[in-house]
Amino acid sequence: MVNLDDNRLHQPTSPHDFTSTRTALPKVQPNQDDETRQFYQQLRQYEGHFLRMTYEYFQDDLLHIVENMSLPPLLNELHPRSLADPEKYRSLEHDRRRLAQILLQDICLRGREAVIGLWVSLYVLQKDHGSPGLNAVLEELRHRGDTLVEQILLDEHGHQLSPQLKEFQISHKKHLEERTEKLLENKPPRCDQREESFSFCTRYVNLIIVSTGHFRKRSENELIETGVKHEEHLKRKQNELLRISPNKLFRWCHRSEQVPHMVMVSGVPGVGKTTLMQKVVYDWVKGDLYQRFSFVFFFKFRELNRLDKVSLDSLILHHYPYLEEQLSNILLEPEKLLFIFDGLDESLHNMDFSSRHLCSNPTQPEPCGQIVVSLVRKSLLDGCSVLMTSRPTRLALIDCRVFQRIVEITGFLPEERQMYFKNFFPDPELAEKAFNYVKQNDILYTFCYLPSYCWIICTVLSRSFQPTSSDQPVSLLPKTVTQLFAIFVANILSNHCLDKSDAQKILQSIGWMAEHGVMNHRIIFDERDLDCFHVDNKSKLLSSFLMESKEPVSYSFLHFTVQEFFSALVHYVDYSPEKLQKSLKDAKSYPDGRGEMFLHFLCGLSDGSTRSMLTGYLDRQATQTSIDVITWLKNFILVEKRPMQSKKNKQCLLSAFFYLYESRNKNLVKESLQSHESLDFSDVRMSTLDSTVLAFILDTCKNIEDLNLYGCSLDNEGLERLAPGLHNLQFLR
Repeated sequence: MVNLDDNRLHQPTSPHDFTSTRTALPKVQPNQDDETRQFYQQLRQYEGHFLRMTYEYFQDDLLHIVENMSLPPLLNELHPRSLADPEKYRSLEHDRRRLAQILLQDICLRGREAVIGLWVSLYVLQKDHGSPGLNAVLEELRHRGDTLVEQILLDEHGHQLSPQLKEFQISHKKHLEERTEKLLENKPPRCDQREESFSFCTRYVNLIIVSTGHFRKRSENELIETGVKHEEHLKRKQNELLRISPNKLFRWCHRSEQVPHMVMVSGVPGVGKTTLMQKVVYDWVKGDLYQRFSFVFFFKFRELNRLDKVSLDSLILHHYPYLEEQLSNILLEPEKLLFIFDGLDESLHNMDFSSRHLCSNPTQPEPCGQIVVSLVRKSLLDGCSVLMTSRPTRLALIDCRVFQRIVEITGFLPEERQMYFKNFFPDPELAEKAFNYVKQNDILYTFCYLPSYCWIICTVLSRSFQPTSSDQPVSLLPKTVTQLFAIFVANILSNHCLDKSDAQKILQSIGWMAEHGVMNHRIIFDERDLDCFHVDNKSKLLSSFLMESKEPVSYSFLHFTVQEFFSALVHYVDYSPEKLQKSLKDAKSYPDGRGEMFLHFLCGLSDGSTRSMLTGYLDRQATQTSIDVITWLKNFILVEKRPMQSKKNKQCLLSAFFYLYESRNKNLVKESLQSHESLDFSDVRMSTLDSTVLAFILDTCKNIEDLNLYGCSLDNEGLERLAPGLHNLQFLR
């Protein structure tokens, strides 16, 4: 529930409040249509406990709806029903969250008729002021009727089980509690403690509904695209998006008009998918979530990779052997079961969700991927529920129609980013100093929507603002994404006693493995990969960059962007002109944009001051790598400076500007664009991040006189960032 300042909204309301009318309220306005009257009559038939429980159930939805709805029409609709004092709420318009809290609290305290009046008012407003969130809530209230309360009670209290099953459920919950009660987070490199437990209360996950077609349109780097998209969502206050809290992943879906059983949670690497799954399991164990499921089975795809043919029975018992005696009875009632599969993008199994080859016998061994597909397709344990996570790029390659709901984790909102910094830094002043620094850097702040990205930024700034030795300069503050990761890696290297030449060998081996992974969509590596790339898995330094998973043993980088950084860094650690040219060519050839961050980092490391952070670990010919990259970048811009008739050419030039921004090479910018007096980005939708990069170009190239931004959908913030560079222009469209 939403934490309001006045907790009375959360207290059990007295029966009098919801069974009698304390205020004489007009039932329905005379001008209301038949549908509104029918909705009103439907609400009047519900008992007091139904109205109270549904009001509490929809509380967080209502808070978001009221907070983002236009105030005048809302007050105009509520006032004739004696539900609102317009002046009281107008005085709170500057703080819409507070306004929504007080309004909902006031209506709750007025009792049954006031709650009905609010629902009817929202139903009327839906026609001209609807939103996905409002539409979804009203549809669920209208279509589910009394079954909604039954579901709410079932989620609170669960099913009645036999004494034997109850005993096994208790053992199962105890086992899962031990697995999920602690959130482990890496500590900064200088800290002796490698990881620590992290409280769930400081994690913030926001989910929004997206369409399956959304994933098929992804053609850019996930980190860049989602960061930009996240900005746009915030500007629209997410009013056009349906937000779903974790306790409502299996709520009524108004589009399919059913309660979904197959739910997919999507999100870019590091946004919190695994953390959310862990929280769902932990909250189920504690009795706070989804008690409708008597048993929850939690699997990670990376742990299933070495399983070949396996039956569903043996798959469950492999992870939960203590259930053997009662497993057959547990599986007799599939509707009471939830299967969670985390990390579809990490799976090496073939999973064709449109396949006709399905299985139905839980004791029959089948390929592991086929078992998962059969569960989702309902041929195996029809009636069970499945919750799965994946990166968006993997979803673009599968048939998503089998999932009745797809949600995407958007990450941290601004207030949550700030809260993360407060939790990370024990000193409040230091937390504020670090957050303000990041907030002033448009590039870093844009990517701060990722929890794992926040961790990397805070780790770097903790060293920059709190030097641990006299030789650690305070001035090492990142200005670009490349500098951020260069400092991050440099801090780790400086805390190891390893000889620099030995450390260089580790950077070289994991670098080539990282590049192979980036170019081939590989984020999970095994012992064979380590042998192939001559990675010394006994090196203590390795654990600073790679995470190891047991059963079976596999490895992955701390974050996918760390992998992308190493894929670029290796060309400066182990210079090979042939490999470099091939990688540059390959990186631009992939239509899915998998090479974009690689190119960002490659160009960023061409800057000598950025490379100097890693002095002693680079190849003697690292300068030659820089020269080759700069030459490639010049040629790339030369090609993209041709008459920009197509939208694709314009977007390619904008990408080149990002590379120039990361390079921080103003002379290169001037030289590359010296003969270009005009830029045309007409009809290219530009984000605020694009504006930041374009502002850097305009500030550097005083020779640009003509800029066409017609149809770019720039907002005020984007224009503000561009403003300083616009003064040099003669023509602006």
